[in-house]
Amino acid sequence: MIPSLPLRVLTQCQMMNMQTTLRVARATDRLDEVVRFYVVGLGLDQLGSFENHEGFDGVMVGIPGASYHLEFTHQRGNVVGDAPTPENLLVFYLPDDSEWTSAVNRMEAANYQSVPSLNPYWDRHGRTFEDPDGYRVVLQHADWPHNAC
Repeated sequence: MIPSLPLRVLTQCQMMNMQTTLRVARATDRLDEVVRFYVVGLGLDQLGSFENHEGFDGVMVGIPGASYHLEFTHQRGNVVGDAPTPENLLVFYLPDDSEWTSAVNRMEAANYQSVPSLNPYWDRHGRTFEDPDGYRVVLQHADWPHNAC
């Protein structure tokens, strides 16, 4: 439940803004394969990596200068398994026809085939691809509806 605070207090204390960086981090048992999916298939850049940092290896991928990136980690000697459901999604909105087509073609050229989405909404204007752990990426051929509630 969201606490009831006066609007004045909420705006003065707002911690999330355009300068906030979002890192989405998750563990994998297939670090090299997952990084290939996001770098070669999706076209993200490898932004950084580390080896045996207190028993963890990891790779950050994203777009240089963007306010978000993904981190994939592997803890040596630990097994994390696959995605718990096919509804674990990252959605990239690509409204431009040529950019969307290029993104889909890049995934297919890297030998990643689209899969039907569990939620048929995503199949209407997009294509869904499953990474080696079973987590899914939707390339949505639409603009993000900024005013959606």
